Amino acid sequence: MPLKKNLRQMFFWVLAFTLLIAMYQNVKSVPREKQIPYSEFKAKLKAKEISTVLISPGLIKGEFKEGDKKISFKTISLSDPKLIEDMETAGVGSFSGEADKSWITSLLLNVGWILIFVFLWWFLFMRQAQMGGKQAMGFGKSKAKQQDLKKQKVTFKDVAGCEETKEELSDIVDYLKNPKKYRRLGGELPKGVLLYGPPGTGKTLLARAIAGEAGVPFFTSSGSEFVEMFVGVGASRVRDLFERAKKSAPAIVFVDELDAVGRSRFAGIGGGHDEREQTLNQMLVELDGFEANEGIILIGATNRPDVLDTALLRPGRFDRRINVPVPDIQGRLEILKVHSKKVKLAEGTDLSVIARHTPGFVGADLANIVNEAAILASKKDKKGVEVGDFEEAIEKMIAGPQRRSRIISDREKKIVAYHEAGHALVARSLPGSDPVHKISIIPRGPALGYTLQLPLEDKYLTSKTEILNKLCVLLGGRAAEELVFSEITTGAQDDLSKVTNYAQKMVLEFGMSDKIGPISLKKDEAEVFLGRDIMRQPGYSNETAKNVDDEVTRIVAECHVKAREILSSSRSVLDAIAARLIEKEVVDASEMEAFFSAGKSAA
Repeated sequence: MPLKKNLRQMFFWVLAFTLLIAMYQNVKSVPREKQIPYSEFKAKLKAKEISTVLISPGLIKGEFKEGDKKISFKTISLSDPKLIEDMETAGVGSFSGEADKSWITSLLLNVGWILIFVFLWWFLFMRQAQMGGKQAMGFGKSKAKQQDLKKQKVTFKDVAGCEETKEELSDIVDYLKNPKKYRRLGGELPKGVLLYGPPGTGKTLLARAIAGEAGVPFFTSSGSEFVEMFVGVGASRVRDLFERAKKSAPAIVFVDELDAVGRSRFAGIGGGHDEREQTLNQMLVELDGFEANEGIILIGATNRPDVLDTALLRPGRFDRRINVPVPDIQGRLEILKVHSKKVKLAEGTDLSVIARHTPGFVGADLANIVNEAAILASKKDKKGVEVGDFEEAIEKMIAGPQRRSRIISDREKKIVAYHEAGHALVARSLPGSDPVHKISIIPRGPALGYTLQLPLEDKYLTSKTEILNKLCVLLGGRAAEELVFSEITTGAQDDLSKVTNYAQKMVLEFGMSDKIGPISLKKDEAEVFLGRDIMRQPGYSNETAKNVDDEVTRIVAECHVKAREILSSSRSVLDAIAARLIEKEVVDASEMEAFFSAGKSAA
């Protein structure tokens, strides 16, 4: 439809341009006639200067000679019975008469161009203005789209990695399919379902799967689509969305990024008359107001449930709040199986290895890894995607693409090699640290090198010892630079930032400082309200703040000393790993283990 509309408009514009050119050429080709009195015409006739004459009722046109030029003239004719005789006497070369035109012909010739111009002006400009007016009146219409479930039908089979979440949602699907089964005992359909969790865990996909399983109309929209620059538009769109859903009930209304419109009221500069608040108020009324919206389920998805208004989260509006967590190792394996159906895997490719190497990855990350691995295998003209391609895709996602074109001097290359070797050696020496999978000094993204550690299993709790070991590993690179070169560089900037952040959390949030004690001094991360919280206090005294700083400094200093001691006691292993990195640029886990075993046996 848009293509046909554009072609139609283009045709009319070309037609208008052609008519304007024709009008211009017509006007240009019309000779300019000199108006002369009838007496002058008679005088020139007697002087034999008139060459041609065209006589029409009330008007005489023709040409007369003036030197070597011929000039067109016209004059108002008078009653002159001897005119023909005078023209014959004067020897006029050509004279003729013109029939009287009807008033219709005359009107068309004189007014026709004006009518064409008015028509084109109305069609091209006035109609566009009217359409713009209709669009202006349509601001209050919802932009929600009704999904065609026949073309893009998604079911729970297409969703993996969140089995518990699917079990929670299966009740809603069963209710939509068999409402009488539940109403028989007095059960009612939930008004709303809130899906919350980290980005990329599959909240939107789950909502589409519910609609696909239940086979009911599915309206999808985004929270940002309700908010416009015009006051009241958002509330009007909410009303229109629910009106459309009522006509198709039972139906599902899905609002993605609900926090864009459902944030806590009185939490911003706009105050109580903010456009978002009016939109939120209308949504609250539609969910649980005087008029019941039976057969309509509102599914909201958000990454920030903590900022949503409490009235939106109460029972009767969002009756169910379902967490969509980061998948565990089994969930990651299932997700990889779903996405790998679209690519051709090489024989012997074990996806469980990839699942084990991707802790903390969500569904979107895993889909990207499968796609990147397929692209890498295609570049190398392989017949199938291998485990090595998956591992390269994982490294690309974690550290960025390789930058082999970056030219590094030999001295800087040596510094980077010892820096990364320091990380790896400290990690291998401390029990409980994540195993070192790979060391590389090939630049990736902003980093000149990286040490890749991959845990053997998913962890949900982290001990104090594990955090301290992590700090030692992060400080191992800087300690290696100090030990070998007696100089430090800016290469440890990111490591120091992470170390400081971890140490502050240990003291302020985790209660892992004996001096501060088991208390949480975490800053309030709630939204700031202008005038009330602009001068928000930290919540503890200056003396406590000094003690916090002292504890953070102590923790970092002790970990730095420990990392340096480990490297000093294993200097030969450090030199061997760094030399191998300078030679090959990459050292894997088996080579690392061989160097470590050789160093221990030599000691």
